[in-house]
Amino acid sequence: MTSHQWGRVDDDGTVYVKTAEGERSVGQYPEGTPEEALAFFTERYAALAFEVELLEKRINSGVMSPEEAVESVRTVTAQVSDANAVGDLASLVTRLEALAPVIDKQREARKVEKAQKAAESRVQKEKIVGEAEKLAEGSDWRNGANRLRELLDEWKALPRIDRSSDDALWRRFSTARTAYTRRRKAHFAEQHEKRDTARVVKERLATEAEALATSTEWGLTAGRYRDLMRDWKAAGPAPRDVDDALWKRFRGAQDTFFGARDAAAAAEDQEFAANAEVKEKLLVEAEALVPVTDLEAAKKAFRDLADRWDAAGKVPRDRMKELEGRIRAVENAIRGVEDDQWRKSDPEKSARADDMVSKLEAAIADVEADLEKARAASNDKLVKDLEENLASRQSFLEMAKRASADFSG
Repeated sequence: MTSHQWGRVDDDGTVYVKTAEGERSVGQYPEGTPEEALAFFTERYAALAFEVELLEKRINSGVMSPEEAVESVRTVTAQVSDANAVGDLASLVTRLEALAPVIDKQREARKVEKAQKAAESRVQKEKIVGEAEKLAEGSDWRNGANRLRELLDEWKALPRIDRSSDDALWRRFSTARTAYTRRRKAHFAEQHEKRDTARVVKERLATEAEALATSTEWGLTAGRYRDLMRDWKAAGPAPRDVDDALWKRFRGAQDTFFGARDAAAAAEDQEFAANAEVKEKLLVEAEALVPVTDLEAAKKAFRDLADRWDAAGKVPRDRMKELEGRIRAVENAIRGVEDDQWRKSDPEKSARADDMVSKLEAAIADVEADLEKARAASNDKLVKDLEENLASRQSFLEMAKRASADFSG
């Protein structure tokens, strides 16, 4: 293609382009030569051809929406049709018209893609709504709010579906979020009220615990501390910073009391250590009575040892079971021999056995009454002494009952 093929220059410098309808004036170029005039207007044509080529590439690549493509083709077509340029303008128009089927195909593809994305969006939005409604019915106050915010972001990222369906799903989603938020606020308001109530209760408990910290009524006060601890647990949590401070006061008072009690017990055990040494020596004498060869002499010797045993006083708590067990073993051995003799004795001894049972039962009843009073007063020391006394008398009672049964049988 040459400029001579698509245009010419008149003697007065007017430039014409050749079209299917005939020649059309595109302008004048009086200052230059005819060749320069044609070159000027063919360069304009080249610029239009480049713009058409660029538009073809953009439309074929799909970077433009069908609507944008149609508008661009319309604009460029108008520019080409009325262009003041020399060249094959008709071919450029033909190329632009050839883009219409491409745009139609892309429009159909976009429509299918849009429908597919809408279907996928509907599924995702229904899934989001379902999860939101489940969260709204639950009580996961820690993670639920964060998850609902994530679901909202996911919703916003999805394309809209048909208006009625989209609005209906959004109303469900929004209703679920509102319901969850309302219940969450009510929950925390209730928790706040409970914590305030717990704060009042725990302040009272901490104050009472501090008042008891210097008490020396070990049994009674220890029992009261157990009650206070039970009430503390039942009160529930107060606000965290307040709860920690009150617990520090409460625990500190407990530690002060029980530390003093343990120190007193340790001092008492140290004081009783000498008594344990005395009883160990008495045990040597007592255990030498077994096996029993002379019952009366053994009983007399054991009664003397029992009196000295009682006079020796208390022993450290960690030695009590061991020492009492050994002295009881000697006592039981003597009682065993005595039982054998009772079985061989005459009926008068049966009466004595019955009398012994009655006296022991009466004595046990008195001890049990005293024990109940000591327990009611939380007198731990007296309780332990009476329990030991009761165990000993009950042991004697069992032996007396067996003897009486043997005689009656």
